[in-house]
Amino acid sequence: MDGDLGDFLRSRRARIRPEEVGLASHGRRRVPGLRREEVAQLAGVSVDYYIRLEQGRGPSVSDAVLDAISRVLRLDDEEHAYLYAVARPQKKRERRRAAPRVRPGIQVLLDGMAHNPAFVLGPAMDVLAWNALADALSGFSRMPPARRNVVRHLFLDPDGRTVYPDWAAVAAQTVAHLRLNAGARPDDPGLRELVGELSLKSEDFRRLWADHQVKACMYGVKRVRHPVAGLLTLPYESLSLPSEPDQTIVAYTPEPGSETAERLALLGSWASTSA
Repeated sequence: MDGDLGDFLRSRRARIRPEEVGLASHGRRRVPGLRREEVAQLAGVSVDYYIRLEQGRGPSVSDAVLDAISRVLRLDDEEHAYLYAVARPQKKRERRRAAPRVRPGIQVLLDGMAHNPAFVLGPAMDVLAWNALADALSGFSRMPPARRNVVRHLFLDPDGRTVYPDWAAVAAQTVAHLRLNAGARPDDPGLRELVGELSLKSEDFRRLWADHQVKACMYGVKRVRHPVAGLLTLPYESLSLPSEPDQTIVAYTPEPGSETAERLALLGSWASTSA
């Protein structure tokens, strides 16, 4: 994922009109947004320094410079954190990738959430563990291990688009979250492989990845169409595990007594009877 810093800075300066930061536009421009020279001027750094930074060949950059650039480009909190991550990648020695393991206690926690579909995601959004209701909803146990991945399912599986009525919004949100993870883990082989595979196989993924949107998906609502339970409206919460920083529990939390909660209860009963 080399070049992330330069691509990100170029995408962010392209979205800002000169007049928004008090500069005259001087008629039509060859490229949208701010020029590199204008960003450097507004951030208080030399043009050469900023160009080298955008080309990924600058020296170690200070907090003050990153904060100034963030201010000029009007980055939000998550974009600001992403800028720090890609400007100062934490280089780690390459290791053979071991299969991630979920502690038994976490599986017990999942199983205890009998009325809530819940599962564990890794940094590349691989599904590492799940409870019975999540399996009834998404069929994780029937998937080959290599296909138990939220992003692959969205962009490569034939039913990826039919499961989510709001597919475009879900896809954009998922890619923004994946890019945030990739910025924080530049040497993660699973993330590199996933981005490379999807960039080759999915035009939609390439387009969304090139947008350089970064946004954590920690809570929200998804609509899911299930062949047995029908259309479900599923609020969700994502819980980070301090003891396992590369793992996140995602739990769907429909309001008790709602139509979706009742349909999930029926789905769970149907799945246990079928099993």
